Amino acid sequence: MNMSENDRPDSASKRLTARWEARDLAPLISLAVLVCFFAIAAPGFLTPATLVGILRQGAAMAIVAAGLTYVLLCAEIDLSVGMTALWSACLCGWLFEHWAMGPDGTASAGMVALVIVLPLLSCLVLGLLSGVLTVGSRLPSFIITLAMMFIAEGSAKYLTQSKMVKLPELLSTIGNGGLHLTNRFMLPYSAMLAAAVFLIGHVVLEYTRFGRYVYMTGGNREAARLAGVRTAWIVVACLAICAVTAGLGGLVNSGRMNGATLDQNKALLLSAVACVVLGGTSLFGGEGGMGKTAVGVLTFTVLRVGLYQVNWIDDLARQLLLGIILMVALVINGVLARRR
Repeated sequence: MNMSENDRPDSASKRLTARWEARDLAPLISLAVLVCFFAIAAPGFLTPATLVGILRQGAAMAIVAAGLTYVLLCAEIDLSVGMTALWSACLCGWLFEHWAMGPDGTASAGMVALVIVLPLLSCLVLGLLSGVLTVGSRLPSFIITLAMMFIAEGSAKYLTQSKMVKLPELLSTIGNGGLHLTNRFMLPYSAMLAAAVFLIGHVVLEYTRFGRYVYMTGGNREAARLAGVRTAWIVVACLAICAVTAGLGGLVNSGRMNGATLDQNKALLLSAVACVVLGGTSLFGGEGGMGKTAVGVLTFTVLRVGLYQVNWIDDLARQLLLGIILMVALVINGVLARRR
């Protein structure tokens, strides 16, 4: 029996290698260049302590970026993720202080579980509301989520009266603790949680019908609708997923800070968007994934941690350099994308 051209082994290998084009390799090359640079510029960079710091600092941002990937894949945007994260942490702290915590300053396991689950459920409601209003009003999602950003921030301020609130010890443990694999290396619990979120997100996107519908909605919404995909509900679901992951990221980040304050998560939105785009996910939908977002999170976190370990860089110049280097990396990725 004659073998067709598409069935030949060399054709299969060509299809496999065709995936690895310049755009796919650019984020990995950027990450490798940054690691090599900081290894030379900061002698203490390649140490277990630095790796632990990168994993710990990037965990909350990774969780938020994972949910934001869904929204960008369906060609939408959620501007409320930072304030949704703040609302989740503030509501958790308020419930813990005014409802769950006993006179001795402790709470039962059941009460701790409730004060963690209830904020996440409230984030789910906010995400569903953003999705329904976006679809129902036919306004751009950035308009609706911009309003939701102010609602979440105002609610957090009103609830806490602009004061710091305590959080359950469990969140502090997740944010700062970990598994001591060796005497010098600890695998943070927060990084393990972020990895679990990424794994679930990857499986859903790559191996479920819902994941295929997300890509179809972002790639060509009208064609997806004509093919029978309920694109409106896909948008609603993606915004709901994004809100829940934002709330979870807010809890992890506040646990790392041992409390919830209003100045937390202000830069979380821009950082999360930068991570997703830096990894190669398109702002116009239909292209990207969890693996690319993970590379983007690592690249952004390595850049931020590395700049603070270079002694000859002035403290006031670090934020400027962070923006410049990030801009260069994003432009390079964009140029390579157009050449694909």
